[in-house]
Amino acid sequence: MKAGIPKPKVYIVESGMPNAFATGRDPKHAAVAATTGILELLSYEEMEGVLAHELAHVKNRDTLISAIAATLAGVVTMLAHWAQWAAIFGGFGGRDDDNGGIVGLIAMAIVAPIAATLIQLAISRSREFAADEEGAKISRKPWALADALEKLEYGNSHYRPRVSDVQAKESSAHMFIVNPLKGGSIQSLFRTHPVTEERVQRLRAMRF
Repeated sequence: MKAGIPKPKVYIVESGMPNAFATGRDPKHAAVAATTGILELLSYEEMEGVLAHELAHVKNRDTLISAIAATLAGVVTMLAHWAQWAAIFGGFGGRDDDNGGIVGLIAMAIVAPIAATLIQLAISRSREFAADEEGAKISRKPWALADALEKLEYGNSHYRPRVSDVQAKESSAHMFIVNPLKGGSIQSLFRTHPVTEERVQRLRAMRF
């Protein structure tokens, strides 16, 4: 595989959870990690497709993009909290005609952090689609990544952690090729990854 970037460091993570991720601020300071679980689950060509996907993340500087998006979302949340306190303390002793402004500040304090989070998650999902496409171009085997995603979706949904396993946290779930955390219908509204079925359909439609 030729991704047109320096060879990143490669790590094996001791965990039965079948997954992989990439990190690093730029292609010269990047690393790719795969769990022992994914190495046991996937075939050679499927693993090739997964690694190509992670190399695409490195090539596209997605770790940096995610960090910028998270920072901007944090700033919006901080400003929303400021607006909330301004509304609370500014409302005491105020005139009746100021009530509209106070209500507006409170509404902004509630809506702005949610909107910022949804935008951040939308960026995360779009970067996954882009990495799927670029990874398929690198490996020239989009079907291999599609097969891998199906296996990983099933493997993670039926994963039972061992005591010695390294566990995924909600704060790092966006880094993995498939979301390792299970959630209900409410959590699906705030998903970090596109629906796996849609990713698979896009990959199977690709021709090289």
